[in-house]
This record gives sequence, structure tokens and C-alpha cells, in this order.
Amino acid sequence: MTRRAQLLSASTALALTLAPAAFAQDLIQPIGEGPFNWAAYEAFAADNDFSGEVLEVRGASTGEDKTKLDNLFAYFEAATGAEVRLSGSDNFEQDIIIAAQSGTLPDIAMFAQPGLAAEMAGDGFLTPLPDSDRAWFEENFAAGSSWADLVTYAGEDGEQRIYGTIFGADVKSLVWYSPIAFDEMGYDIPETMEELKELTQQIVDDGGTPWCIGLGAGAATGWPATDWVEEFVLRTQPVEVYDQWVRHEIPFDDPRIVAAFEEYGWFARNDDFVRGDPSTVATTDFRDSPAGLFSIPPECYLHRQASFVPNFFPEGVEVGADADFFYFPAYESEDLGQPVLGSGGVISALNDRPVARAFIEFLKTPVAHEIQISQGQFLTPHLGASVDAYANETQRQQADILTSATTFRFDGSDLMPGEIGTSAFWEAMVDYQTGLSAQDAAAEVERRWSQMR
Repeated sequence: MTRRAQLLSASTALALTLAPAAFAQDLIQPIGEGPFNWAAYEAFAADNDFSGEVLEVRGASTGEDKTKLDNLFAYFEAATGAEVRLSGSDNFEQDIIIAAQSGTLPDIAMFAQPGLAAEMAGDGFLTPLPDSDRAWFEENFAAGSSWADLVTYAGEDGEQRIYGTIFGADVKSLVWYSPIAFDEMGYDIPETMEELKELTQQIVDDGGTPWCIGLGAGAATGWPATDWVEEFVLRTQPVEVYDQWVRHEIPFDDPRIVAAFEEYGWFARNDDFVRGDPSTVATTDFRDSPAGLFSIPPECYLHRQASFVPNFFPEGVEVGADADFFYFPAYESEDLGQPVLGSGGVISALNDRPVARAFIEFLKTPVAHEIQISQGQFLTPHLGASVDAYANETQRQQADILTSATTFRFDGSDLMPGEIGTSAFWEAMVDYQTGLSAQDAAAEVERRWSQMR
């Protein structure tokens, strides 16, 4: 056991007192206290001593998000004696490409989504991790093989290897509602897509409007509908079809994808089912669209959106009392398990140094995830992380959806080439919402994607 590990395990106070000046930042959770897996932390400290070394980390986090990461990295510093220098930038994706071209890459890169990580792995800039990491994901993460797939890329030699670890996730497969309005009408939470469709029709039969949907987002108008289509691909087809679609191994206008468009249309292109009418959906700003849940009487009863949407609720709306959510359910008839759509961070080593590999191992410990969920920064699929560490009950409930997933996939549009995922797909959803057929909308995206070859 290293001297530093002895100090950490023998006495928290003594360890902090004797820590070098470079690690003067206070630890936000005292070692040995609270719902944290300190045994795993102490075991990591016992095996890793990098006193005097500096680890350069770059990512997109700034402001409060960067502060929360600095809080976490202080534990790596205390355990190993290394100094972590985190640089955050809103232009991270451009900066990391420039660094690769100029030979000034950091030791660690924190990617907001796996697309760029995969590209850099293919160009030979990322360090592959042991093949055993796949088994680690399968053992330690909910829907573990899904997460392993998300960090498995073709390297410069074309061989598929794991090139990073997942640290943090968010859930998109949520339907928001007003529990007050539901209670007044006697509505139950649907547990299957069939029941959600029945509830949609029941609300109409009772004289209400089921859904508030908005696709407006300035230059990004249309993106909220792409999430709906991705959800339906995951709920109507095996996950392999989703992956083939995202990688353009099947045409964008494959009949199975067109059918997913039409499933979205069942909800969003029916005058009776949406606030306003279908053309209003196309122009309503997505940030304004959930407000109808909370009007009196309700202008709508249901809103599908990711875990971030409470940021746009009207002032005074309290999640848990005035607003709540449930899992956007799967089809009972399809028997495809419980898929979840979301996002998450990929952290990769760029320089093959022992301290960089140790940093990746640190991020795999339960306590690293617990420190971050205690700060409310994200959710985690890590099954070893204590749910008692979550900052609030809302995040605990969302984490339950995440860890109950049988399949997890990233937002497909984020994984497609920019010309497609953040342009053609968005535009196709607006065209479909305003009257173009699903076949023609998907065919236009396929036409543009095929021209890129």
C-alpha cells in the first residue's frame, strides 16, 4: 500500500491535513461519510501513486459544470498525488481537432457524444482500452452491452476496440404530465404504448387535448420530432436495425424507418390529438410547448421530452408536485424489452500514459459516479453506485428508468453526419409535420445522404 493510501484509509482528517498543497481544494464529501462506496476508493488509492505527475484534461464543461468536475477530480488527486488540469471550452470539438492536427493533444478528452470520439479513434488519436472492458460494462452497467457498443470503434487499423468509458447519462424517454390534472380526470399512468394510445383517445373522448408538441428551435427547428422517430425505431425494431440506420447501412427511407415516422404522425398529425393543429406543432417553440400542461383548465395533458425540460416550465411549477413524468413506454405486442433513448459522455485517453489509464479506471469506480450524482450533474447507469447519493428524488426516479433499460442508445441524429443529423433530418420532420408523406420526407434525407458518398 502506498503512503498516500495508508493516510486515506487510516484517518480522513490526517489524510487531508497532510495532502500536498497542490491538492488544497476541499473534498465536498468527507471520506468515510455518506452513502458513498469509500472501500472502492481506498482500494483504488492503494494501487495508484502518481505523485508529482500532471494530467491534462480537456472538455466542453465551463462554469458550474466545470466546478463540479473539479470537485470530482480533487478525489483523484488526493488518491494518487497527481495534479489534474481541466480546461473547458464551448469550442471543444473544434479545439480538439486542432490539437490533433498540431500534435498538442491532452492526456484525456471528454466527448459530449460518441461521434467525434469514433472519428478520432479511426484516425489513430485515441488509446484503446483492454478487451476485458466489454465484460466490465456488461457486469457493472444496466444494459451493459449497449454501453460497451457506444464506446467500441474501428481504430486506424480497422479493428474494433473499446476506446473510452461512459461517464454520465441523461434520459430522453420521458412523458411529462400534471399529476393534479391526471387526478382530477382519474387517468392512470400507461405502462405500454398500447395503453398510451388508449389514453390519448380517452382524453379526446373526455373533451380534452392530449398532447402539447413543439418543433420550433430557431435554426434547429425540427429536432424534437427526430427524437420521436428514434424512440419508435427502438420500440418497433430490433436494436440492430437502429444501429444500421444510424450508420447508413440501410437506406434512410427503409420501410421500417418510414413506419417509425408514421407512428410519430399518429400522435402529432391528428388535429384532435395536439394543441392547435399539426401546422401549429411545426412552429411552436419547444421551450414554450409544455406550458399548456399547467394552465387551468389544461390545454394539454402529455408532453414527451428529455429530463432537461423542467428548465422551461413556467415559474413556480415544482417537479413532483405540479409536474411529474413516466417512461415513454414500449409496445407490449413487439416484445422488444424496455429501450431507453438518451445521451451521455465518453471519456477517452489520448496519450498512453499510466496516469491517464489510471484516470479512466478511477472513473469506473462507483464513488466517482456517486460524487457526480450527489452534485446533480447527471444520471448514471452504474449498478454499483448508490441511489441514495442522488441529489433529489426526481433524479432517483429518472435513474430507475435508466437502470431498468434493457437497451440504451444515443440520440441517432447526433451520431449521423452533421449534414444529415443536424440538417436534413430536422428539415424532413418539419416537412412531414406540415403535410409531406413519411415516404417522401425520408426519401429526401436518403437522397442527400447518398450524395455524400
